Amino acid sequence: MTPNLIDQFRIEGKVAVVTGASRGIGEGIAIGLADAGASVILTARDEERLNQVSEKITQRGGTCSVVVGDITDEETITGLVNHATEDFGSLDIWVSNAGTSDHPGHFSFEEFPSWHWDQQIALNLRPHFIAAKACAEVMQPGSSIIGISSIASLRAAVRFAGYGAAKAGMNNLSRTLAIELAPKGIRSNIVSPGQVPTEATTRVGGVPPEKFSDLAAAIPLQRVGSPQDIAAAVLYLVSEAGSWVTGQNLIVDGGYT
Repeated sequence: MTPNLIDQFRIEGKVAVVTGASRGIGEGIAIGLADAGASVILTARDEERLNQVSEKITQRGGTCSVVVGDITDEETITGLVNHATEDFGSLDIWVSNAGTSDHPGHFSFEEFPSWHWDQQIALNLRPHFIAAKACAEVMQPGSSIIGISSIASLRAAVRFAGYGAAKAGMNNLSRTLAIELAPKGIRSNIVSPGQVPTEATTRVGGVPPEKFSDLAAAIPLQRVGSPQDIAAAVLYLVSEAGSWVTGQNLIVDGGYT
């Protein structure tokens, strides 16, 4: 008998780690995975905001745990993997969402400082590599590693060269992981969001909240994205519904690219 398709999107019994889960897209992914039945380990540097997300998940009937840490620290990643396996019994889903330009885009290439380049690689690429290595040691067949990239990885990232290059590196790493981890039954995929207004849109992009709707003018579907749009893409890729998908970059941008 053919399985019920809706049931294939349910992930009850799975254990997920979501980095950068204290706000924005990471918060949306964490809530979405919990809604679908996973136990979700939330991590970020902001304890207060993490606790707020945890409360939202609990109020919706979900299960979660909070781990405060800096994802650029290898010990944080090791601790998250150990927490999942020792306290929850497994690690089935890893979502590398933490990452940002972390600096307003005012650097032309000729002005671009080497310290900022190094910072971008350390924040947006290296943690995904370290996490994937740790996950590969403990994940069972059917598990998934997801990287949250950006459409900046697919086109010229003017004044954001470090960010764009780091995310492009994540894309390539994910395809490599898909091949090398396939014998273990571990899948690796990327989700590349387009314009999803968050606090970072204002802090880094300089777009005030009252101007968010203006971003839709250049998008064929005539609206900006939401964290839930990205969460839905992640859920598909980590669920049984996406079990024959690996090494792919799912672009979620309303047709912009």
